[in-house]
Amino acid sequence: MVKPCEPPAGIARLAGTLRSHGVTCFVIDANIEGFHYLLDHIRSPTDTWSKRAYKNIDRHLQSFRTPSFYQRMDPYRRAVADIGRLLNFTAKPQNIRLSLTDYRDRQLSPVQSMDLLRSAKEPERNLYFDYYHHQLLPQIFKLKPAVIGISINYLSQSLCAFALIGLIKKICPSVKIFLGGGLITSWVNRSDNLHYFYDQVSSFVDQVVSGPGEMALLKAAGRTAKTNYSTPDYSDFLKIPYLSPGFILPYSTSDGCWWRRCTFCPEQAEQRAFQPLPTQIALDQLDQLSNRTTPILIHILDNAISPLMLKALTTAPQKAPWYGFVRIAAPLDDLDFCRRLAASGCVILKLGLESGNQSVLDSLGKGVDLSMAADVLKNLSKAGIATYVYLLFGTPAEDSVKAQDTLDFVVKHHKIISFLNLAIFNLPSNSPVATDLILHQFYDGDLCLYRNFNHPKGWDRTHIRRFLAKTFKKHPIIQPIIRRDPPIFTSNHAPIFNVQSKYQDTC
Repeated sequence: MVKPCEPPAGIARLAGTLRSHGVTCFVIDANIEGFHYLLDHIRSPTDTWSKRAYKNIDRHLQSFRTPSFYQRMDPYRRAVADIGRLLNFTAKPQNIRLSLTDYRDRQLSPVQSMDLLRSAKEPERNLYFDYYHHQLLPQIFKLKPAVIGISINYLSQSLCAFALIGLIKKICPSVKIFLGGGLITSWVNRSDNLHYFYDQVSSFVDQVVSGPGEMALLKAAGRTAKTNYSTPDYSDFLKIPYLSPGFILPYSTSDGCWWRRCTFCPEQAEQRAFQPLPTQIALDQLDQLSNRTTPILIHILDNAISPLMLKALTTAPQKAPWYGFVRIAAPLDDLDFCRRLAASGCVILKLGLESGNQSVLDSLGKGVDLSMAADVLKNLSKAGIATYVYLLFGTPAEDSVKAQDTLDFVVKHHKIISFLNLAIFNLPSNSPVATDLILHQFYDGDLCLYRNFNHPKGWDRTHIRRFLAKTFKKHPIIQPIIRRDPPIFTSNHAPIFNVQSKYQDTC
């Protein structure tokens, strides 16, 4: 389960590459299909709250596709809560916790390779088995495919994906299965894990693909790449009822991160190279895709949109409002530039501030100066661009006093901070800072990408949770910012709430 509000960009990119090379392929977003299948086949609940949710489910689903729904937060919260309630009600008899964004089996762990294999061997115990058996597999085998590619990007997908893999192999053992996606790439990029993971899944999977999958799929189809810059193909997704008031176009102008110096970031731990598209090709593809899909919103997926790409966007106003993640850096310290960015269609930017203490930022390798951060927030506010600020608590250099500095920074600049994301630090297994810490298990699993550690200042997760719950979130000036955040969908729906007038003009 992942947020069912926009199509999977990686799959669209693979489809675009294959079709541009004459390879016939068919695309299925099993996440959104499975979501609707569960809700369509839910048994009638007995408790009062679930009964109400069940009664209103069709209206709720339609509301998410209605622009005016995003003008008031209370009905939105009620719809999100009701859908989550019904999903969990459906899953509870099978000892599974299900939400709009997560799938948790109380007996199987998504970071334990033996549990993934068990999920593949016993697909009938998975909550989605009926969907696989009655809807998904008939679609697949009607096409008589030579190769089936399955993309896993999040832990919430892994147990379900392996159940699907096992079921496919049980019914049609001759079909080749390629396994890829962001989570798979992270697993195999661990220096101690590459061959191990291959060995573990080889009985079910014919090829594991780390990183972009275009070349591997073209090779499997007997094709040689003519270009590295095929335009993604979203034609399979245009009529799918996502939980958004129109088609949201996700698009990447680069892979990896152009900064790649943050000591806490998996990008550095995995040593992924930064691979940007040439700016003109990116602009041309965005223009083509906007013409083909008529989006109500463009979601630029880059880990951080590069300064070069930001400048290029100011020269090419988009056909729909757009948003994405950026670093707090030049040229955002220039008010005139921010105004040109707004004129290009930018409606909200996600900013990784992480801390309001300069020494903590320096220890993280953020390259962020707090005075510049304040200037950037002011410039974006004056330009009419909303800000979604990410904060990270519990890094090795932080303590309670420095966490208070972060609170003070937010309070001081609360008028120019639109949304907040609060997170507790997870230490990547291969992080360069791990060598100086006393480490222990984060999750009990051989595929876990993170390690727990004894905080050198005693600022552990229990203390941080208490600080966030009782001090930070309850501060009277910060509370309104927290309440603005759309539950579950967070930054994916925040731009829609924030730019309702622009959205309606687009429609």
